[in-house]
Amino acid sequence: MAALTLHHQHSCPQASGHLSRRLYHPIFSSFSRNHVKDLNFRLNPTDFSIFSLSTRGTVFAVRALRTTVAVEESPEKKKMVKGIRVYEHGGPEVLKWEDVEVGEPKEGEIRVKNKAIGLNFIDVYFRKGVYKPASMPFTPGMEAVGEVVAVGSGLTGRMIGDLVAYAGNPMGAYAEEQILPADKVVPVPSSIDPIVAASIMLKGMTAQFLLRRCFKVECGHTILVHAAAGGVGSLLCQWANALGATVIGTVSTNEKAAQAKEDGCHHVIMYKNEDFVSRVNDITSGKGVNVVYDSVGKDTFKGSLACLKSRGYMVSFGQSSGSPDPIPLSDLAPKSLFLTRPSMMQYNETRDELLECAGEVFANITSGILKARVNHKYPLSRVADAHADLENRITSGSVVLLP
Repeated sequence: MAALTLHHQHSCPQASGHLSRRLYHPIFSSFSRNHVKDLNFRLNPTDFSIFSLSTRGTVFAVRALRTTVAVEESPEKKKMVKGIRVYEHGGPEVLKWEDVEVGEPKEGEIRVKNKAIGLNFIDVYFRKGVYKPASMPFTPGMEAVGEVVAVGSGLTGRMIGDLVAYAGNPMGAYAEEQILPADKVVPVPSSIDPIVAASIMLKGMTAQFLLRRCFKVECGHTILVHAAAGGVGSLLCQWANALGATVIGTVSTNEKAAQAKEDGCHHVIMYKNEDFVSRVNDITSGKGVNVVYDSVGKDTFKGSLACLKSRGYMVSFGQSSGSPDPIPLSDLAPKSLFLTRPSMMQYNETRDELLECAGEVFANITSGILKARVNHKYPLSRVADAHADLENRITSGSVVLLP
């Protein structure tokens, strides 16, 4: 059976644009190859089975009773924005600034034009391959604030122009625009600047679940916070102080020590100059602390366990110095210690948990309990510099990327 591909500009209500139609019918087998090449085609716009063919002056009226018509619409031009792509794991140099494709939101989704993007150590873990992305290449980033510019079909509760924030999954915030599930974003109060919200969303919700749910800090507790001048550490110190706890923090420089004191640290330990285990022992008169919040990992893990009092909680929520060395379970027995490696995603699994967590963070910003320290801003195109500075512990407080 001969086949012929014909092009026709069609303007019926059901379709528009340039359409390509491939027709299969026995009548084409009666034409020679040269004749078929010179065919002219006219389609009845109301009945795809009726068309006329003319070749070398002869006109044929045809009703294709069993003709199969396949309509293939030319692909739409994809929307492209600037963003970061990672094609292989490695150092900051693997972060490539290039055009990335962003589609239209499907049902239950929104498209957001990012105004500010938060930088977090988890982004470094994914870049280096400590944590594995779902696929390669990928766009990093797990925290952003932006304006809703498109809404998927059937979605209520989100409108174009809304200012929203998200933190956690899905990854992909290092871009000018991104598609997000509508149930993963929260509205940003008008009283909070987008840059402030982007700097504190993930870190603030991390502090919330660590202090209020993972271990519930109360007045009279003594806590140890490593990297006390970092993005999460700064918020932990401020919030724990407001709760009435005695806060001990470790830092690496005099500048960071001054910030930690301003953030509510009652005792600041310069861990490069003094042994933090001995200092904690002196500060607590040998009793130890109720809980340690350790985001450093390998360099501090065993010492952190030694700082705990009986039935104390070791909360390991990061590993900026590398993965801690394995320990036997029996090491926890002498003081009946608790050990946990929590993740914010498991503490905000439901929509209600997410809204409650973010709401408490925003309320504490508004009331002044939490102060966002946006100490560093980088253009998104220079995110490699930001990663290098973060890993080398040059930064303090929060780092924000601007698209």
